[in-house]
Amino acid sequence: MHNSDTIKKSFKAAFPHTIPIFAGFCFLGLTYGVYMNVSGFSFLYPMLMSLTVFAGSVEFVAVNFLLGAFNPIQALLLTLMINARHLFYGISMLDKYKGTGWKKIYLIFGLCDESFSINYTAEIPEDADRGWFMFFVTLLNHFYWVFGATVGGLFGSLITFNTKGLEFVMTAMFVVIFTDRWLKENNHTGSLAGLIISLICLLIFGSENFIIFSMLSILIFLTLIRKPLENGRRTI
Repeated sequence: MHNSDTIKKSFKAAFPHTIPIFAGFCFLGLTYGVYMNVSGFSFLYPMLMSLTVFAGSVEFVAVNFLLGAFNPIQALLLTLMINARHLFYGISMLDKYKGTGWKKIYLIFGLCDESFSINYTAEIPEDADRGWFMFFVTLLNHFYWVFGATVGGLFGSLITFNTKGLEFVMTAMFVVIFTDRWLKENNHTGSLAGLIISLICLLIFGSENFIIFSMLSILIFLTLIRKPLENGRRTI
């Protein structure tokens, strides 16, 4: 059990990490809500889908599923292909999710790109609880997405500006997270490997297919060099 003071400190420690996500999710969620609105759906659809599905790319694709012929097999396969990267996120978070109790269920459900980036790399203060910190990061990011999607669904018909290109907000955010992690690292082997392997896979497999191959290659590479890296850290 954790007292209320520890929980409050965990929330205060988690909130600043999610501020960049707030900006990105509100814009993207708003865009999604507007898209649903102009496609003929009430605000309840983006609100409930963002609340229960919580997978941005899949939610955008789901609009076509809802408008087209009923094809659950296609929907399942496409969803697996789009979100296959979460398999690797889950493997990476196995140790971090140990001992989090009932919160683990929600942490698994709410594991998205942004929450993974924060919870995996953040330096959690000693007076904060690790489980509650990750819980609040996930909860806040989930709330931002639901809020943006709901507002977009409610007021989508009133928005007249061109929202094309807003998705770049998330790209910029990941660049900032990567840069921050780079500055904190003593050894850049892992970061450089990720960049080089991703670039090679992009050139070989193309922009639509390189993510899964990149993650598999990075996982294999880091597994092979894990012991040398750990031994190197012990000698520093």
